[in-house]
Amino acid sequence: MEKFIPRRGRTALLVIDVQERLAAVLDQAWLRNVVVNIQRMLQGMEVLGCPAILTEQYPRGLGATVADLQLFRQNMPVMEKMAFSCCRDLPLVADLQRRDAEYVLLTGMETHVCVLQTALDLLAAGRRVHVLQDAVISRTRDNWRAGLELMRDAGAVISTTEIALFQLQETSGTASFKQISKLVK
Repeated sequence: MEKFIPRRGRTALLVIDVQERLAAVLDQAWLRNVVVNIQRMLQGMEVLGCPAILTEQYPRGLGATVADLQLFRQNMPVMEKMAFSCCRDLPLVADLQRRDAEYVLLTGMETHVCVLQTALDLLAAGRRVHVLQDAVISRTRDNWRAGLELMRDAGAVISTTEIALFQLQETSGTASFKQISKLVK
């Protein structure tokens, strides 16, 4: 049961490659929902005192992080990469180790490429991976679904932003509970 409940103080959020040129080829209504959920997670992680990390895949070719997430860049490390997996050419695993992040919450794009490959590498490195299905996206629903199924089969927990936020919150009656409750309304 331990793998199903991320713990505050041992959890980090990873926002993978939510970039302009990738975003331009996605279903825009679906993308808006995903970006809102990523914003919600970034705000929640700040309230809960949990770290967040942002990656950008080849930004010279794929552009910067989308405008709706630019504000959050100042509050977290931004790592540029060329490999699809965030674990291949970034010091990500070492950074997670330094932060004592046993649990990693995954958001971003595309579910069946960069998110999938990152999840598989994190699982191989012994991390407990939670993929927030309402905060990841692919060009097609089939690829999104297949990516989620492959991650679940490999041992990742498929969850949602609201589940993750309340699991990290753990209890009501606190100032952070009030803030988290407002985020999910």
